Amino acid sequence: MLHYRSFGEGKTLVFLHGFLESSTMWDHLPLQELNVHCIFIDLPGHGQSPLNDLAEIPSIRFMADEVLQVLNTLQVNEFTVVGHSLGAYVGLEIAQSPTCQKLIFLNSNCWSDDEQKRRDRLRVAELVYSAKKHFIREAIPGLFGRPMDFQAEIKHLIKRANHMSPDAIAYAALAMRERKDYTLEVVANPSRYVFIHGELDTLVSTETLQKRLPGITIHLLTNAGHMSHLESSNRVMEILIEEKE
Repeated sequence: MLHYRSFGEGKTLVFLHGFLESSTMWDHLPLQELNVHCIFIDLPGHGQSPLNDLAEIPSIRFMADEVLQVLNTLQVNEFTVVGHSLGAYVGLEIAQSPTCQKLIFLNSNCWSDDEQKRRDRLRVAELVYSAKKHFIREAIPGLFGRPMDFQAEIKHLIKRANHMSPDAIAYAALAMRERKDYTLEVVANPSRYVFIHGELDTLVSTETLQKRLPGITIHLLTNAGHMSHLESSNRVMEILIEEKE
């Protein structure tokens, strides 16, 4: 089973981290202020969780099923998911279950990769077997809108990401490459989906997000890139407190 930790009581919020991260990413936020039951899960191949999928094609659905196994073990019947990047892709699969009440996207989107992005994912999956440390060293600073202001955090993220195996990194990259498009589902159910997004996020432009998701609540954060929980932590907390209900 996946590694997890939890604290608090009441309404359950499930926190899912992003690619190359682990559940420790959420330690940067004072989540005890939410006064809810928080569950933090390491996705397969990340943090302290093993990667044990034997299927031929890597899958976000597999990751979601592993998360649901944890929640079933904990007898959690109703919950909200807060997913960062990859974590929200996993959350989209989980959100198809009636037990999930809401999905909060943190620096993520709900559509499948275009052809260029699919090629990029494949390149990453190949590159990590010969140049994992180089890839990680180059990729992580680009996630920040203001990297020079977060040198210590970048160094820490690089160190933790280097603990991941090439197999785990390649698996996640290919799983994201094959993920489903849930745009129609999200647009049709605006009360179940909320987006928190950094205006400096180069992975998904705010213009694209707003154009593709009419009628969906999108909280835009100024001076934040893809790592909004670090670059705009106070505002992220304000939104989580507002949206937890």
